[in-house]
Amino acid sequence: MGTGRQRKPRTQEDNRPGIWVGYGKLLKLHRDRAGLTQQELAHTLGYSVELVASIEQGRRPAQTAFTEAAEATLNAGGTLAVLQDDVDLAKLPAFFQDFALIETEAISRYDFEPLLVPGLLQTEDYARALFTAHCPPLGDEIIEQHVEARLGRQKLLTRTPLVEASFIIGEAALTTMVGGRDVMRAQLQHLLRQSALRNVEIQFMPADIGFHPGHNGSMVVLETLEHRHVGYIESQDVGRVITDAAKVSTFGLRYGKLRTQALNAEESARLIERVAGEV
Repeated sequence: MGTGRQRKPRTQEDNRPGIWVGYGKLLKLHRDRAGLTQQELAHTLGYSVELVASIEQGRRPAQTAFTEAAEATLNAGGTLAVLQDDVDLAKLPAFFQDFALIETEAISRYDFEPLLVPGLLQTEDYARALFTAHCPPLGDEIIEQHVEARLGRQKLLTRTPLVEASFIIGEAALTTMVGGRDVMRAQLQHLLRQSALRNVEIQFMPADIGFHPGHNGSMVVLETLEHRHVGYIESQDVGRVITDAAKVSTFGLRYGKLRTQALNAEESARLIERVAGEV
């Protein structure tokens, strides 16, 4: 027997990240206090009024350049800037956000990826091609938000203090044509540049190596500033943070085994160069 209550249809606004909504309300508060209309603020900042309205309504995230300009124009006293990292975090897929927070505190990070170039090493075009091929399809705006967030995470490799980063990648990632030949050629050259960073080591697992521990799937193991070891696994848009010490220890043991079976850094660089010449 029904209760007579009807459930309201879900709207697009129901999916707005809370931090975007809060940022938008704060932006509007500062704008009102400054006595500016949306049109006037947009003109002063050099953005469209549609963008300002979308940010105030929490439908689109503010980028760093927008926040810096708004802070100066509205004398916001850092109240918008302090939210920027959280605004950026909400651009990431929801299943990945917990690990992304932990990742920002890493002092070492070890990544095994058997099929694709890991996100921290992807070019913008390679990342966009992956998100564009997502099933079910993502909207254009969501794709761009995910790309921005992924590129933002890559600052981890060049920040101070440096993070010790190791990547073991399956040889299949070199030959899986993501985005076409031009995209792949640029991606391979990018891998060579990243491998030259003194805190980054890239190794490839040969396709003919036979069975190895990595066939169980991709994994990440990192150590935080507090020397806490954390694992992360992901499949089919489902991610899981692993904190159980015994399980994380097993990940570390497997990763160590993989490093001994993969090509060393110099051999891997030569492999990238060879494949790049054939693309």
